[in-house]
Amino acid sequence: MRLEYGPSVARLHKLRIELINTGTELLLGNVLNTHQQWLCRRLFEAGYRVERQVCVPDTGEAIQQALREALARADLVICTGGLGPTSDDLTRDLVAQLLGCKLVMDEQVRGVIRDFFAKRNRPQPARTEVQALVPEGARVLPNAVGTAPGLAMEVAAGDFRDARSWLFMLPGPPRELHPMFMQHALPMIRSLLPLEQRLACRTLRTSGIGESMVEERIAGPLDELVRGGLELGYCARTGEVDVRFVGSAPLVSEAEQIVRKILGEYVFGIDDEKIEEVLVRLLAERKQTLAIAESCTGGLIDHRITNVPGASAVLLAGLVTYSNEAKQKFVGVKAESLKEHGAVSEVVAREMATGVRQALGADYGLSVTGIAGPSGGSAEKPVGTVFIGLAGGDRVLAKKMFNPFDRETFKHVTSQQALDILRRFVVKTA
Repeated sequence: MRLEYGPSVARLHKLRIELINTGTELLLGNVLNTHQQWLCRRLFEAGYRVERQVCVPDTGEAIQQALREALARADLVICTGGLGPTSDDLTRDLVAQLLGCKLVMDEQVRGVIRDFFAKRNRPQPARTEVQALVPEGARVLPNAVGTAPGLAMEVAAGDFRDARSWLFMLPGPPRELHPMFMQHALPMIRSLLPLEQRLACRTLRTSGIGESMVEERIAGPLDELVRGGLELGYCARTGEVDVRFVGSAPLVSEAEQIVRKILGEYVFGIDDEKIEEVLVRLLAERKQTLAIAESCTGGLIDHRITNVPGASAVLLAGLVTYSNEAKQKFVGVKAESLKEHGAVSEVVAREMATGVRQALGADYGLSVTGIAGPSGGSAEKPVGTVFIGLAGGDRVLAKKMFNPFDRETFKHVTSQQALDILRRFVVKTA
């Protein structure tokens, strides 16, 4: 008998939330807009979901139009930027104008601003006190690390829509926005706009299989769950495909079980896990060690592994044996192998993996050798050809890959493939 899952995704989440990021520098490409990702993630972790995001320049017309449109649709609008002391910080003035309310001097905020400069023994520019002007009726959100307070205002029903809305205005600098949002804005949002039921979300991360193949294998088996309210999505990136489920907890849990069964070893992790993190954890749990000999990836595999805390327990050493001489000297590749088969070959990949394993006394030896391009290829071995070698237990293997990308992408894809080959080997031999 199948479970009854109750409300669909749409009914589970009744609140409409929109995000407005202001800043001409964002649209010129001078500054990366990190607010969208950070705020959307923090809100979803709390059970809320942003439905729309827009970025506008620091002009009165653009900001007011974005605010007017968002307030006509959403229960909650979060606007970032434009609360500072300079002439292009227009948000509080434009909001007061849009809502037909006065700006009033908040003496407590003005005192905080003066204390900010006094404690740092810095002269206070007169213009900074404009940040203490607050739209009448707004709630002030303290800024623990800066001078611009955040603001929260209730917009009455009938002004822009039939129901009331809440408008939150947050400072632009991330070092000010992040603590303010977590300590003040989010608790207020939870109190003002409580959820009837939280959405669940799970992302399964896969490697070694293409996006179209993933969909072809799982879409049919998940069809009934999708019709029952599950939201299914895919995100392809170089060397990886993410499968995302959003919905009620029972729906998400059943979907995860189905996909894990179908995709099996292609699934390497969940949510934000990286394949190197999974690999380090697997090796640490088994108290096993690794040594690496890289050629075409130039140390990228070592770099990714050593980015993981605790990697020192598993990685003994990584050698970038880029030249033929280094391959012979440090990992024992035979001169005749290089002469007969070339540096980019199955034979050399095997000897590199075996040699680095023996040299360090590791449980596993991993190697890569290939042609990153844009030159150096041939008809037999075109640019993008790569061999990945692995030595572990009583087995030595090498796998040929073809990654015809630019050098940087080639290196990343190759490192991903090497880590995944080792991950699967470790799992199977456990």
